[in-house]
Amino acid sequence: MAPSPLLMAFVLAAALLRVAAALPCRSSCGEVQIDYPFGIDDGCGTPQLRGWLSCNGTSGLFLQTPSGAYKVESIDYQKQRVMVYDPSMSTCSILQPHHDFVMSDVQYAVMPPADDTVFALLNCSIDSPVLNHYRYLCFNDVAGHSCNELYGACNAFRLFHMSSNTTAPACCFTRYSTVRFMSMNMLDCTHYTTVVGAAGEGLRSIGPTDWVYGIGLSYAVPPGLGCERCKKSGGACGFDTDSGAEMCLCSSTMNATRECGESITF
Repeated sequence: MAPSPLLMAFVLAAALLRVAAALPCRSSCGEVQIDYPFGIDDGCGTPQLRGWLSCNGTSGLFLQTPSGAYKVESIDYQKQRVMVYDPSMSTCSILQPHHDFVMSDVQYAVMPPADDTVFALLNCSIDSPVLNHYRYLCFNDVAGHSCNELYGACNAFRLFHMSSNTTAPACCFTRYSTVRFMSMNMLDCTHYTTVVGAAGEGLRSIGPTDWVYGIGLSYAVPPGLGCERCKKSGGACGFDTDSGAEMCLCSSTMNATRECGESITF
């Protein structure tokens, strides 16, 4: 007697649950969901992003770059956007020693800062290259907000205004490409901050004290493995840690080429 469709469905569901329970890839870190193309366990996600994210059980999710670790606040998989925050960065409420935000060439190519992320270079010398030969790299304002407004509205930046004998020192609103091309020492600006949401009218109606400070990164899902097919079969999208070949991870001991239940390798 052939097994009933209901029994077969039950057996299949139970098998998928066992597979999911044994998957080697964690699906979250703190409150941030981890899904393809990202991974926090070696062999999970896409090999192009291998080692980029790390999960600290107490501190949360971090993006690793050549200049340090940056807190990942959120990942929007529909908009393909990662929001990161530099705990050492100056903001409207706190002034901190400057340092460079550096991405590797691969990171910059795969997940560059989004167009609506603006870098504000603060307290710049009159000899700064962005005020002279490279002044075309600076915007006059951000959504109608000027350097003087930034210095006047933010408690952390008023010091620059007060220490100046005449007018407020210059600043420069620019893109990450400028900071990537020239270090903070070369730019001859003492501090920087980054603001997201600068595109469109998002910042026009609010002042610097209400801005969102951080860095928005845009990414594209690499072509290759049909990840949805793998996930529907109960697996997680990953890769072989030796060869880098993409595969569907079905458990800690079983992998498949495309989906769990076929072409299983041990």
